[in-house]
Amino acid sequence: MLNTKYLSPTELEMGLDHVRQSPKDEGIVKMIVKRPKDDEREIMEVAELDPDLGLIGDNWKARGSKHSLDGSANLNAQITIMNSRLIALLAQSEERWPLAGDQLYIDMDLRNGNLPPGTRLKIGTAMIEVSAEPHTGCKKFAARYGIDAMKFVNSKEGKLLRLRGINARVVEAGAVKIGDLVRKVKFNE
Repeated sequence: MLNTKYLSPTELEMGLDHVRQSPKDEGIVKMIVKRPKDDEREIMEVAELDPDLGLIGDNWKARGSKHSLDGSANLNAQITIMNSRLIALLAQSEERWPLAGDQLYIDMDLRNGNLPPGTRLKIGTAMIEVSAEPHTGCKKFAARYGIDAMKFVNSKEGKLLRLRGINARVVEAGAVKIGDLVRKVKFNE
């Protein structure tokens, strides 16, 4: 792991205004990460999203979920997304972004008021749907970015802003690449 100091609560708060200025209706894919095995990360230029498999080559389906009764993968947590401005603040270096464990890092306002559950997003040629499944910081997140970062994303305000990110499921297969536009889909589209 790269040697980086953890940010203090004051430093984290100071970066929040920039995160709040994230685009609301159209964002940009800044990074795509495949997780072929636990604690392995592979940065990708292009990824294929599939309604059954999630991000092709990712271990989401094989890994399953400790939260499901039978251990099967949670369809509502098929794709994990984090705000690129927030991860840039926490990680302090783009090389450390993948440590968060998310697959898509986008420059877009992820808060519930902007992307409530059921919101569909067109990303490249794929479409995903935001789920109600919460995405929270855990022990691994704290180890990688600091306990203050975990408290920050899990705070009342952090949850309102969805600083830890969102979960989604793939509703239309397609390709996603770095630089692709991410936009809200109107119901009549």
